[in-house]
Amino acid sequence: MMKRVQSSGSFRPWGFFIFVIRYEIRHILAGLLCCVMVWGASVSSALAADDSLMKRRQQGILTGMPFMANLAPRTFIDDMGRKLFLAKHPTRIISLAPSITEILFAIGLNEEIVGVTEFCDYPPQAKDKTVVGYAQPNIESIVALKPDLVLAPKSFMRADLLRKLEQLKIPTFILEPHTVEEIMAHIKLLGRMVGRSDAANEQTTSLRKQIAQLSDQLKGRARPSLLYILNSEPLITVGPGSFIHHLIELAGGRNAAEAATTPYPRLTMEEVLRQNPDILLFPVGRFEGIPQAEQDRWKRWETLTAVKKNYLFQVQSDLLNRPGPRIIEGLKQLVRFLHPEVLQNETMNQRDD
Repeated sequence: MMKRVQSSGSFRPWGFFIFVIRYEIRHILAGLLCCVMVWGASVSSALAADDSLMKRRQQGILTGMPFMANLAPRTFIDDMGRKLFLAKHPTRIISLAPSITEILFAIGLNEEIVGVTEFCDYPPQAKDKTVVGYAQPNIESIVALKPDLVLAPKSFMRADLLRKLEQLKIPTFILEPHTVEEIMAHIKLLGRMVGRSDAANEQTTSLRKQIAQLSDQLKGRARPSLLYILNSEPLITVGPGSFIHHLIELAGGRNAAEAATTPYPRLTMEEVLRQNPDILLFPVGRFEGIPQAEQDRWKRWETLTAVKKNYLFQVQSDLLNRPGPRIIEGLKQLVRFLHPEVLQNETMNQRDD
């Protein structure tokens, strides 16, 4: 009797089971892979969020403001190399220099200026502001005004006052221009800081245009030497590194103290006699200047070319000593002393008006 051979059909349940197992394993593996991918994405997202959070926290720390309100800080570097972080345009500003006050008004600010110095007298609106001092600013007065920005010149900013302002977390920015170009750079910089870039650009464009026109008229002319007497006793003048020295050169002159090694050097009378300037220039004004009696005493130096020709002139100190928008008027005054023929037509037109 022949044995019955088992058909392959008897193996179908096993084959189906194996198929199901394989199918389940594949799905399980796929599920695990999906979980791994989702977990990886979640980790990456979490890390990115933490990184973003940390950056915003760091920004908040740097600006002294909550990080959630400080998503786009702006960084500015002052003339002492200090960094200032501003998250928004300041709306309560204290100016500790007449030149800075003039710049702020020139670019369209008024209500934002809450404090000034006793010498800030231009424009007339500056006289209506609260006075906080000058060389000796009153820290209590500054704090009481709750400023979100203090602007100050380096030459009058005491180290102890700066430290105190930093301790109180009052943003303080130092400005100290050495050239006319730096004055214009400061105008543009302040424009960006306070949200008046368009007005600041208009100011600097106008200044550059007028300076270029004067430079064209002065080309090829002789350069008379000029001594600008900031103080008589002791004798203090301007040297390389000061913006007034730069103005003298732009006006077509030669600074009699051009060999000095400091921006505001002291000179001996022997040095003045050796340099023998063609012109002596004295500042006059409400707050700073050389009294007439001191100017007259220079006439005893009869060997000086300036005395022989009676080229002893006066200039409004506000126009020449303040590194602000009116510096162009100071430059024109210098041109009138050094090269009176250049601006002769302009002077005649002003008289006609």
